[in-house]
Amino acid sequence: MKILLVGEYSRAHLTLAEGLRSMGHEVLTASDGDGFKNYPRDVDLTRKSSGLIDTLSSMMSVNNKFKDFKGYDVVQLINPCFTTQNVKVNRYLYKKLRKNNQKVFMGAFGDDSFWVEACLGNKIFDYSEFFVDGKPINVDFNQRFIDKWIGTPLEAFNRELAESVDGISACLFEYYKSYEPYFADKLEYIPLPLNTSEIEFQEIKEVPEKVNFFIGINKVREKFKGTDVMERSLARLKEKYPDDIIVTRVESVSYDVYQQLMSQAHVVLDQLYSHTPAMNALLAMAQGKVLVGGGEPYIYELYDDKENQPIINVHPNEDDVFDKLEWLVLNKEEIPEISRKSRFFVEKNHDYITVAKKYINFWNKEGNRQ
Repeated sequence: MKILLVGEYSRAHLTLAEGLRSMGHEVLTASDGDGFKNYPRDVDLTRKSSGLIDTLSSMMSVNNKFKDFKGYDVVQLINPCFTTQNVKVNRYLYKKLRKNNQKVFMGAFGDDSFWVEACLGNKIFDYSEFFVDGKPINVDFNQRFIDKWIGTPLEAFNRELAESVDGISACLFEYYKSYEPYFADKLEYIPLPLNTSEIEFQEIKEVPEKVNFFIGINKVREKFKGTDVMERSLARLKEKYPDDIIVTRVESVSYDVYQQLMSQAHVVLDQLYSHTPAMNALLAMAQGKVLVGGGEPYIYELYDDKENQPIINVHPNEDDVFDKLEWLVLNKEEIPEISRKSRFFVEKNHDYITVAKKYINFWNKEGNRQ
């Protein structure tokens, strides 16, 4: 098949492309590299700045590049914001893709109007980045998402896109459940892809004398991700068990330093309000770390893997996080086995070849427009 992947989030399309190519498919990736992360891509769609000159220059460049995107069997857009252009330009570019290619699919890979609406509705999820125990949280920060996605031209385009594409692929439980009430007939949950052969398994072979807990801090998004709550729980744990644990706290360091420090840890804390492990959490699990974060029992139904449930799932409050962390300290003999199960879980469910096959099956699914 001839496949075009437009947009990038956390290396998802790049890794998917690698899996598809290994199966013999012809794949082109086009994106801005996910902003500052600057992931490799075949066609660069970067806009240098939001200034008028850079915006106009980028618009002309992107438009010219999209003129060549013809004759693909499958085009997948990672999100309604598949380029950094405004909604009018993206709508225009989508119509070009729709006209010049056989099938076009949309990815539910990040925040969009359906996810924000689901979070605001307080009906689909027990909790989210928008509320916990029925009470709103992160109100000021979340207003940005509301202002962007609700009652705006972008929301209208998101809905137009969802209606007209041949199918929608969701990479997390939250995104899948957000679209399910409206598009169950054209929706598929497909896990995030990882090339596990390139990720070193740092097996924890012995019971650690001191349990090393790792937490990465992003000051801009710490409340949104819940790291502020997790950090308070860690502080309580350190106070209660000063001789039994190590806390590795990382803030504003390079990716290489981040990975080097995480490699020394036994337990990684990630995304308190998530129901499903996202890319950072999966990378930690692939390395053999014990993950404390989003891993609700019901997500394993989407994986169809009810036997191996290695994630230490936490309810988003400080006491529950503390209790789960304390359990690890008091039962540290379990850590080597959880380490092995974590690696196996990612190998089985997120291997990039396995995931690529799922995409091929979905794109060829009977009922999708021929």
